Amino acid sequence: MSDTITTIDRRAFATLGHANHGWLDARHHFSFAGYHDPERMGWGAIRVWNDDVIAPQSGFPPHPHRDMEIVTYVRSGAITHQDSLGNTGRTAAGDVQVMSAGSGVRHAEYNLEDEPTTLFQIWIEPTSRGGEPHWGAKPFPRGERSGRFVTLASGFAEDADALPILARARVMGATLKAGEATSHIVEPGRHAYLVPATGRITIDGQTFDARDGAALSGGRTYQIAATEDAEIVLVDAE
Repeated sequence: MSDTITTIDRRAFATLGHANHGWLDARHHFSFAGYHDPERMGWGAIRVWNDDVIAPQSGFPPHPHRDMEIVTYVRSGAITHQDSLGNTGRTAAGDVQVMSAGSGVRHAEYNLEDEPTTLFQIWIEPTSRGGEPHWGAKPFPRGERSGRFVTLASGFAEDADALPILARARVMGATLKAGEATSHIVEPGRHAYLVPATGRITIDGQTFDARDGAALSGGRTYQIAATEDAEIVLVDAE
């Protein structure tokens, strides 16, 4: 996608790319795998935003990645990670895991629960290629995000409480009660992408339903208000 958008680009859930593999029901905000849309190749350094529903006792078998920052935000259920570095871990609803693929890593992501797992998987292009791959996960209590954005993963040193990624980007989360509002500044030259995981919100008065996407261009402050209780994920990147 070009960088010429000067306002909010709404991407309704019904217009997203869709692939149902039985064990995986996936929606793609940007071109991915068999879904290709030249107008939706990414947004700045944000390359992938997949909205996945993974069936119980199934998941992604081991496969390789390199030179990508991969952030998983679990919306319900839990995901269990294994990788070629020897890392294993279970990330539950509301929490985040990050994997810097660096010079190369193989990983698997399984839903070992007895219920479907829903998650956002987000890929961000790193600031440099190669380097040592790494993985990390951390719980982020939803209560700490009440009424405001909290940084969950970041490539900036000042965000010491966030999971580190190798990109000049921040992955943020907020929970808003109906009637609450907050704001976010997208600095000039940067790109933000926002999705309400649940609930309904407005951005500068424009309505977004759960799982709709919003591409926000730089150089503006955006006013975000909840018309229903909402859980919001936002990525701010170059």
